[in-house]
Formats: sequence, C-alpha cells, structure tokens
Amino acid sequence: MKDICRDLHNEQEALDAIVSKLSDEQWDLITPFIGWSIKYEIAHVAFWDMAARLAASDEAAFKKLIQSTFASEEAYTESQRELREAVPAYVMEYWRRERKALVDALTAKDPKERIPWVGPTMSARSKATARIMETWAHAQDVADILGIEREPTDRLRHVAHIGVTTFGWSHVSRGLEVPDVAVRLELIGPSGNLWTWGSEDATDSIKGRAEDFCLVVVQRRHVDDTRLEVKGDVARNWMLIAQAFAGPAVEGPKPRERKTTPQTMCR
Repeated sequence: MKDICRDLHNEQEALDAIVSKLSDEQWDLITPFIGWSIKYEIAHVAFWDMAARLAASDEAAFKKLIQSTFASEEAYTESQRELREAVPAYVMEYWRRERKALVDALTAKDPKERIPWVGPTMSARSKATARIMETWAHAQDVADILGIEREPTDRLRHVAHIGVTTFGWSHVSRGLEVPDVAVRLELIGPSGNLWTWGSEDATDSIKGRAEDFCLVVVQRRHVDDTRLEVKGDVARNWMLIAQAFAGPAVEGPKPRERKTTPQTMCR
C-alpha cells in the first residue's frame, strides 16, 4: 500500500499547490463542473477524504455518517454546507488534516482488505485508487478555470485503470446491457511507456495519450475534443458514456464544451 498511498499523497499535494496560492476572491470562481466554485470543489474532496478516512478506521462512525448524509436529498446538501461556506483557510486546514489521516489509515491496511463504502465494500487499494481519481478530476476543474496546463504524471495509470474497470458500470448505470465485445486499450503514459489493457485480438480499440483517456472517463472532456483513436462501435459508445466515478449516470460534456486548451479566468 505504500506506493499507491504515496501516489495519493502526491496527487493531493499537486492540487494543494494550486489552490493554496489563490486569493479568497479566486476561491469563489465558478469552475466548468456543474456550476461549482473552486471552494465547493475542495470542500467536496475534503468531505469525502474524511468519509474515506472513517471507512478505513472507524466502520461504525462511517456508517453513521452515511446514514445521516443520505437520509434525504436535503441532508446530503446540508452535510457539506459548513465546509462550503467556511473561509478558504479553514477549508484548507480541514482538508490537509483529513487527507493526511486518510493516507495514514490506508497505508496501514492490507491491499486486499475490504472496507465499507456508500455501495459495495472496496479493497483498500481500490479505495486509494478512487481517491486519486477524484482528486485528479476535481483538480482539472480548478486548472481549467485558472487557465493552468497541468504536467501529467504516471499517476494517471491509476485513473486509467479505474476507467477500464468501470466499463461495465458505465453501461449498467444507464440501464444498458454490457457488451460482450472486448476493447483493446493502448495508451502512452506521460513517461512514454505503453500501457495496455484487453486482448490484442480485439476488433475494437482505443489508442492515444493516457491523459486524454483519463479526461474522458472522468467526464472532463468529450472524446471528440481529444486525440484518441477510437475504432469500433462498442469502443465509441463507451467513450460517449464512460463514467469512472460512482453515483447515478451523469452526462459528460458536449463537444467543445470543455476545450482541450485551458479556459480563461472568470472575472
């Protein structure tokens, strides 16, 4: 667990390095993600880091949190209101404390140990992977509104992996039958290494930069706004409905809605 938890820590630090330099006014900038402000994004990440920390260290407290959080739609909204309305300095202090406790708790786990979550239980390794994915995805929202081009890292392999493993989920969550057609992935990681998934004999395939694939599966870019080479109907449809995160089915951005070039800062 040490290696993946180190990657989680580094992903958190990368986002911290961006938002810690912002003025209080910049924290109120609205990102391209469903009308959330930068502060909303960080508060959301911090809240679920806290929840993951409880899941890994205090199952009873975690279950109590989830029961209260999902008691109603209003309860869910209220669960994060205090963080969303707090001053940025408090949000940062809270997030730093909770994410450190989360990394410490996960590092002490066996990679295969099951821990509770909102839906089915997850292995400790899968939970670390999921937190890397969510941190990276929300960091993209922040980078987009600030006009920042992030330097991709090989930590993207974790995001790509969860994108691949949610192929079935992306269909099931929409009430679609999971295709029995294999899809071959050949992705070039930031260090130039080739990352592959699926059979070499598959008729459907996706090839290109790992960063592009990751942006699509976390719904931060439309596939047509990337340089991915997508071959076959199953592969194409997957890229149109891909959803690497849990929850109800969500529609990703439309073509050109979130461009490949950074967006300008709102004023």
